[in-house]
Amino acid sequence: MFMFKIFQLMIIATIAIVLSLPVAAQAGIYRYVDDHGRIHFTNVPKTTKFRFYRSEGDKYRIDSLIDHFADKFNLNRSLLKAVIRVESNFDPKVISSKGAQGLMQLMPETALEVGVTNPFDPSDSIYGGSLYLRKMLDSFDLNLDYALAAYNAGPGAVRKYGGIPPFEETQNYVKLVKHYFNYYSRNQ
Repeated sequence: MFMFKIFQLMIIATIAIVLSLPVAAQAGIYRYVDDHGRIHFTNVPKTTKFRFYRSEGDKYRIDSLIDHFADKFNLNRSLLKAVIRVESNFDPKVISSKGAQGLMQLMPETALEVGVTNPFDPSDSIYGGSLYLRKMLDSFDLNLDYALAAYNAGPGAVRKYGGIPPFEETQNYVKLVKHYFNYYSRNQ
């Protein structure tokens, strides 16, 4: 019985110590926005540029990035979320069989075109994918079907066929993104 009481006191003392730790010693997310408008996050700030942001995890970070880049590039948040859902299912480390990388599945040439150096970094990927999607919308006079087809198959294919190319993958892609676009629009 005496050993049990000592064990209980040790547990209570350990809990008290953990609860008394200062908030700064607990895990958190820090961020800063660079000169290009890209948001950078870390859990270990190494410069004074970073400020405490939140104590939540990856889901909140990706949602924050979607909000930021949707605003920056004048895109609908639900559309951006739908593209990410279809492209990568929110997996920042995925690589397609054709070599597309990251959340927004940027091909290396496209990543280079939009200034993305690390397509596996969620901030870089969403920045580059959002910029590219904005360019496709502008290139095709805001025609969503054509812009999505161009995001998937390239703008040259859309111009060559005068619309959505007769590729099953691209036709299914446009339908699926629009499906999730409607879903996220209704559920936000």
